[in-house]
Amino acid sequence: MPSWLNRNVWGMTLTSLLSDACYEMALAVLPGFLPVIHVAAAALGWIEGASDAFSSFLKLFAGWYSDRIGHRKRMIVLGYFFTGTGLSLFAAAYSWIPILLGRMVSWFGKGIRGSLRDAMLSESVEPEARGRAFGFHRAGDTVGAVIGPLAGVFLLSVVSFRTIFLLTLIPGLMAPLAFAVMVRETRRQPKPRMKFRAALAGLPGQFRRFLAAVALFGAGDFSPTLLTLAAAALLGPQHGAVRAAQIAAILYVVRNVVYAAASYPIGWLADRFSKTALLSFGYLCGALMAGLTAYLFLIRNADVEALAAVFVIAGLFAAAQDTLEGAIPPDITSAETRGTVYGVLGTVNGAGDLIASALVGTLWTAVSPVAAFSTAAGLMFAGSAALLTVGRIMGPK
Repeated sequence: MPSWLNRNVWGMTLTSLLSDACYEMALAVLPGFLPVIHVAAAALGWIEGASDAFSSFLKLFAGWYSDRIGHRKRMIVLGYFFTGTGLSLFAAAYSWIPILLGRMVSWFGKGIRGSLRDAMLSESVEPEARGRAFGFHRAGDTVGAVIGPLAGVFLLSVVSFRTIFLLTLIPGLMAPLAFAVMVRETRRQPKPRMKFRAALAGLPGQFRRFLAAVALFGAGDFSPTLLTLAAAALLGPQHGAVRAAQIAAILYVVRNVVYAAASYPIGWLADRFSKTALLSFGYLCGALMAGLTAYLFLIRNADVEALAAVFVIAGLFAAAQDTLEGAIPPDITSAETRGTVYGVLGTVNGAGDLIASALVGTLWTAVSPVAAFSTAAGLMFAGSAALLTVGRIMGPK
């Protein structure tokens, strides 16, 4: 077994697998549930964007606070607990309000633990193996994102939407338990005088340029739930609402299978070649995904094979984005502010999620889905181009 594949990497990977199985089970069937309670695409866009933004702003504070107190594990376990229990509130939904509440509770937990887990993961392996460690983690994380939707699709044929939301508590509560038992933390020296503004002001220029490219791309990087909703909308006239929701959920599983399969190879390449060039290509795949979705709405195509191609590209894009955005920051920042660095990155991503999901959802409802996804594609392409100006960040040799 490679030396980098240690207890912490395994523990964090299993935890993420269980957590993803929890919330992806809920999110895979959510687009089919929304028409039942008469929630429009615009509302979903705002819910997705607000939840992600709320989560990501918490990442900023949590990252800085963990650097200040010198430890992270307890906060991460608490975060996984909230993530694993919040989505069960969907079972009480008869309007958009409980959907928003459940998302906020769950993503409150995600905000606490997201940047801290990535900081711990980056510190658990040698620099020359970070790409592989992040790729392996993202692959395991996404195995959960395959298991969850498959379970949701299967259960949808035997139980109600509301029962599925309650069943998410099983993997949801197993996740914090796995992290608490398996992951070991080496505590750092506390820095009680570490000031929030000073930590932000000290971030290096190359990292700031990286953040600018991430922000531009993020303004078009809408939630994958909206892509699943788009598939359901395109398939609905031909297959009916319930069957279209099932097919859309299966396509989401296809996306996640590709995501899981591609994450480790992308991480392996990142340890050998330019991380920024690889991430720019991943961003380009995101632009292509959005552009093709707009085209399918334009021609009113409900062909499952064409949609499958879109979801495959979406999987490649997600694998590159999540693996490389996590692997790049340690190469251009100091270990002393590692939590703050990941918190800032999470906040930038969250702001982009709010803008993108709200923009796409609102344009879809107020103008057309073609306008919505075309706009997203343009912003994603601009982010891909901007990333190439950051400079070549090379994987260790």
